[in-house]
Amino acid sequence: MTTMNGHDESKTKVLLFPWLGHGHLSPFLELAKKLSNTNLLDVYLCSTRANLDSVIKCRPPSVRLIELNLPALPELPSHLHTTNGLPVHLMPSLKQAFDMSIPLFSEILVNLKPDLLIYDIIQPWAPVAAGNLGIPSIVFITTSVAASVFDLHLKYNKGVAFPYSALYYRAGEYVEPAKDCKDAKRVTDCLELSSSLMLVKSFKEIEGKYSDYLSVVTSKKIVPVGPLVADPCPLDTKQNSVIQWLDEKAVGSTVFVSFGSEYFLSSLDLEEIAYGLELSNVNFIWVLRFPKGETNIKISKVLPLGYLERVKERGLIVEGWAPQAHILKHKNIGGFVSHCGWNSVLEAMKFGVPIIAMPMHLDQPINTRLVAEVGVGVEVVRDENRRLNREKVADVVQHVVMSKSGGPVREKAKQMSVDLSLKGNEEIDVVVEELLQLCKSGGSRDGRGNRKELQSNGFANGKHYASKD
Repeated sequence: MTTMNGHDESKTKVLLFPWLGHGHLSPFLELAKKLSNTNLLDVYLCSTRANLDSVIKCRPPSVRLIELNLPALPELPSHLHTTNGLPVHLMPSLKQAFDMSIPLFSEILVNLKPDLLIYDIIQPWAPVAAGNLGIPSIVFITTSVAASVFDLHLKYNKGVAFPYSALYYRAGEYVEPAKDCKDAKRVTDCLELSSSLMLVKSFKEIEGKYSDYLSVVTSKKIVPVGPLVADPCPLDTKQNSVIQWLDEKAVGSTVFVSFGSEYFLSSLDLEEIAYGLELSNVNFIWVLRFPKGETNIKISKVLPLGYLERVKERGLIVEGWAPQAHILKHKNIGGFVSHCGWNSVLEAMKFGVPIIAMPMHLDQPINTRLVAEVGVGVEVVRDENRRLNREKVADVVQHVVMSKSGGPVREKAKQMSVDLSLKGNEEIDVVVEELLQLCKSGGSRDGRGNRKELQSNGFANGKHYASKD
């Protein structure tokens, strides 16, 4: 798996190093593809075998893969060295193993000798390891800018009102900021350690004002890389049962229901969503996922009694995986019931599909408000106890897919798709120019002296975080 030879000395060598989540790996891979296509950069992607095996088929030869072997932990076999399907209780173990891999990652840096490291928001030890070798590094934020900027505002501007509070307040509801998350310090440290630039998976038309504010808060230049939505991998749609089923439906008549690869529905949410889809009278494809290792779960047992029989003519339940991009781009899809993970949001925008938003946690409520602000989706608002309601689920699905009043949302989603198609790769051209200039200048820091401070707190040997999680 490790490939370090064959480097073109005329090109700048860039190493991309995402966190072990599939939702992070995917945009890093897409960025790697875009950068390598310019023929100005020699691009490498580093992750675990469990992650790299999932992208080999969609990875062009110009993007070289480097395997990171995590230290062995008894409860964490190598096939679980990814967040995709990882049981929730093993997440601390995965982070511990990731932090323990610092010497191995440092060895990769020594052997590869990249000109630049592009790293993720969970591993603040990575830019320190690069800095110890004189390698400049920048962070790539794969969540929305809006979801990133609030906590930084609280850190740097205590006592100053946040200028975009509408994203966080609605009818007395308050979305908890990431300061209450145990990973918050990891994230803010990763942002501080970035050189004079930050890359963000976004574009100015939807997050320009938030990017401008992030730049003010961090004193760094924010460089958008665009939506980075992958073109679907080759698929024999004539042999795929899900696409065959969808082909039989009317144009725009069906919703796709999926909540990502890392979140598993509670029994209460699952029940309300199931009844809501049934009450809506809209066709649906619903991907249900369960943690790896839970092999005894039967779909018929987790759904309401008799549900599969009642919806069999207009509902298709798929366990584990479905070709999401192929489904979303299909003419018969009229809506996307989503948790509003940022990858899913941008994928819906690319394919012109309006969003029925059901945020679950982390950045998803903020992404949902951004979706509503842009006008490409509608939220299913939870009650005061943070519970979904089946009638509300049905109402929003009907509104977005079927009703005349939902026309503006559908039209805005279609127009967004057209606009993204016209943009092409304009952001990537700017990104490459900025990266080359950064490497030429040696990668200056932001003047706050963060590298020295964080090394003194234990980043250099990983003890700072390995002991906490």
